[in-house]
Amino acid sequence: MTTRRENSSTLAAGIRAGDRASLARAITLIESKRADHRATAHLLVQELLPQSGHAVRLGITGAPGAGKSTTIDALGTYLTEHGHKVAVLAVDPSSSRTGGSILGDKTRMARLAIDPNAFIRPSPSSGTLGGVAAKTRETMLLCEAAGYDVLIVETVGVGQSETAVADMTDFFLVLMVAGAGDELQGIKKGIVELADMIAVNKADGDNIARANVAAADYRGALHILSPRSPTWTVPVATYSALTGKGIAELWAAVLDHKDKMEATGERAARRRDQQVKWMWTLLEERLTARLRSDPAVRAKVRVAEAAVAAGTLAPTLAVEEIAALLGA
Repeated sequence: MTTRRENSSTLAAGIRAGDRASLARAITLIESKRADHRATAHLLVQELLPQSGHAVRLGITGAPGAGKSTTIDALGTYLTEHGHKVAVLAVDPSSSRTGGSILGDKTRMARLAIDPNAFIRPSPSSGTLGGVAAKTRETMLLCEAAGYDVLIVETVGVGQSETAVADMTDFFLVLMVAGAGDELQGIKKGIVELADMIAVNKADGDNIARANVAAADYRGALHILSPRSPTWTVPVATYSALTGKGIAELWAAVLDHKDKMEATGERAARRRDQQVKWMWTLLEERLTARLRSDPAVRAKVRVAEAAVAAGTLAPTLAVEEIAALLGA
């Protein structure tokens, strides 16, 4: 235990000093499945908790092809040029068969990748709900403790990842693209109800008119939906990640939202809710891990699976029997 505490304290000191190597090692610890690594990671997160919480947490999603990575490259570069330190947590899809991940997002952030005031951490989703890396929340706290004042979490843009990212960020930006068919088909009610802003990318060249029409369609659609916050009207903007036009306005909207949410206390309330959801997520992960690691439970699960597959045991009763083994 003493060694673990010494290791966590050494890493914590390096992170507080802004040492990128210490931060990278700490994130690797957090992502590790080894019990000793996890124990050290828990101590580390607890030690750095007082230095966290000050950053703007921005979630970005959009369908494949919407330009998420190029948008982050443009926005992140704009922010570092204006004195900010930016951490990007890009979650790549993992293979459901092998667990492998291409981790190609970093190659599409060419400017940020070499920016000394930016830190990019591509992480495989590892099959977790919605494609969001299981340890993203802990990684965010470490980045804040290391002095990064803007955190950008990029989702894979599929499944339930939008909900997961909205539950860990202050501002949720949904990217759209015009000229890809029926624009309103791309606006899903569930995503829009989570959105704090909708931005139509690729508003450049011959596509400007189409982008403006798409933005008008989205504004019309928003009128029939209930806003996420009573004090914030979801704006719809057009911009170009390629030319940089409209990037400053995107950031201005983030800051405007921050000011209004802080004034009403909604930002603090949202973060408190997120902390509780984080706790329940970790608890669910712990119970799932026990299902996989406890030999007696594992054996019962295999028997139950076979009975359910054979149609001799109802799934609901199987769950009750397994839960009883866990004392649940």
